[in-house]
Amino acid sequence: MPSTMTPLALTLPALDRQLSPYTGLTRGHWCAYADHLLRSAHCYGTADHANIHLPGANSVYGPRSDALEAFARTFLLASFRIAGDPAATGWIAEWYARGLDAGTDPANPDRWPTPGELDQAKVEAASLAVGLALTRDVLWDKLSQRVQEQLVAWFETVIGEDYPPINWVWFQIVVETFLASVGGRASDGDIDAGLAVHDSLYRGHGWFADGPERAYDHYVGWAFQVYPQLWALMAPEDPRVQARTRLDGGRLADYLDDAAHLVGGNGAPLIQGRSLIYRFAAAAPFWTGELSGHTRLPPGLSRRAASGMLDYFARHGSITDDGLLSIGWHGEFAGMRQSYSGAGSPYWAAKGFLGLALPADHRVWTAVEEPLPVEAGDTQRFIAAPGWQVNGTAADGVVRVRNHGTDHANAGVAVADSPLYARLGYSTHTFPDLESESLDNAVVLVNAEGRLTHRTGFEFLGQEDLGGVLAGASRSATNWIAVEPDGGPDHGSGAKGAATPGPHVTVASLTRGAVEVRLVRVRGTSASVPATLRIGGWPVDAGSGVASEVRPLAGFGLPMEDTGLVVRESPHPMGERLTIPWIGTAGAADDGDYAAVVVLAGGAGAEADAGVRFVAASAASGTGVGDGRIEFADGTSVDLLAAWRLCAGSAS
Repeated sequence: MPSTMTPLALTLPALDRQLSPYTGLTRGHWCAYADHLLRSAHCYGTADHANIHLPGANSVYGPRSDALEAFARTFLLASFRIAGDPAATGWIAEWYARGLDAGTDPANPDRWPTPGELDQAKVEAASLAVGLALTRDVLWDKLSQRVQEQLVAWFETVIGEDYPPINWVWFQIVVETFLASVGGRASDGDIDAGLAVHDSLYRGHGWFADGPERAYDHYVGWAFQVYPQLWALMAPEDPRVQARTRLDGGRLADYLDDAAHLVGGNGAPLIQGRSLIYRFAAAAPFWTGELSGHTRLPPGLSRRAASGMLDYFARHGSITDDGLLSIGWHGEFAGMRQSYSGAGSPYWAAKGFLGLALPADHRVWTAVEEPLPVEAGDTQRFIAAPGWQVNGTAADGVVRVRNHGTDHANAGVAVADSPLYARLGYSTHTFPDLESESLDNAVVLVNAEGRLTHRTGFEFLGQEDLGGVLAGASRSATNWIAVEPDGGPDHGSGAKGAATPGPHVTVASLTRGAVEVRLVRVRGTSASVPATLRIGGWPVDAGSGVASEVRPLAGFGLPMEDTGLVVRESPHPMGERLTIPWIGTAGAADDGDYAAVVVLAGGAGAEADAGVRFVAASAASGTGVGDGRIEFADGTSVDLLAAWRLCAGSAS
């Protein structure tokens, strides 16, 4: 049974504004948080330390899996702490040494399920292998021969096992690499096959898709970029490692160039994609760049990004009064559970502590914090692989992504929209509405039954800088989806169901700063299936201090005279009251062109759209949209012909 020891209170050092002018956090703060999380989790450990039974709902894999998960993921955190400061962490090494023995003892009725018995154990085996490799002289070398043999036998059950062709291939690679390093059996074929899958998922400039779909999310950073560098540390003499050093290092550096632009001035990473309950695991690639030396970012910027994330989540209640990490974003929110989520799952946030493996005198700990890109000035950036256009504004620290390339599906697929992938926009200051049918950053047709169309399976049309205005576009053959009651496990994709075709909708986002002009072209409406058009803005919590606004672009295209506000009076991951503004047609939409001004800004910044206007090329043009221009408040303008050309001939 778990112990009933009362966890120690969290005691933090004083903030250091000289070394860390943005967060105040130092290595001492990171150590204090790590030790607090470890001691608190240990209170729920069994007497033999093999299993940690954290309170909360179980995953689909059951309590044995969840208890192993909690042990393995907190052990990963422990290994970083031990590696960076072995002299002061004997208590941590001793606690886990006992658990490593009991968990792999075949005579123990509470032993861990092996990777050969349980798929989830394949994941957790990787954390154990990485942790043992990083602390080899402190832990592995001091285990008895019997315990070492137990661990080898447990790890060896991964050999020859099937792993899905996603980030999971790295779990097999690192386990078998560790086995080879300690005299166990390993398969070069498994490792080579895993590396081939990894390379097949590469999509350019540091970005990977997590599988054959357009699945772009934080797994790019905390899996595809972290494991190659940890693997290199585990086997520096392996010819495969030596042959890939430059390749994998360059990919990491490229990714970090983009990742730095996806952290908000509030410290939050971009709120997009599955497994968000791992929270500050998004800091892992910044530490990995410093650990491996493959980064172009200044060390003070890397630490500022990582410390900003830890500080953001700590300030917003991610650590409970019992010192545990809950399932949620800020505090606990059960609606963020996915089928594979158990009480131990959030501890993959341990990856965010990777910097503790670096000693106190490393440059990443001694450099003065430097500002994030969004703190240094307004930012504009394209990220090609996921089809994102990024706009950050220094005045409020908000980073916004307009999304025309990611939906966790492939072109032509007709499934429901995944709230965490298929929206037109994501940011560092708003949490997506978790309802699949939603007006959250949407362009939808609403039928007589009140059902909304879905855009998943759209065609990405491209992105272009049009004289200081970023433009991205996509075209969707929309569908109304009748979702199947049992759609299977939730791994990020949209739910399956019977699809009823709707009109074709082309959307182009013209963005500058806090403002998006959203151009919409509708084709294929039908009098027999009348549907209204609605364009939704950003989802914001009523008490967040962030403002969301959407209004028609005066003088442009067909009229949108209806307006409203979706209000959800119930808790969501960032607050208690979610609101989404929208505009739309008063009756059935016709084929034609529409446009909205969509704004997300801190405080009074939503008024930044006041000067956005459409200027027709001539009086004869009227409300025609084939030519003319759009002027933003700062005087920057964009030619509409160029915007429509981006839509790959959709102007015809």
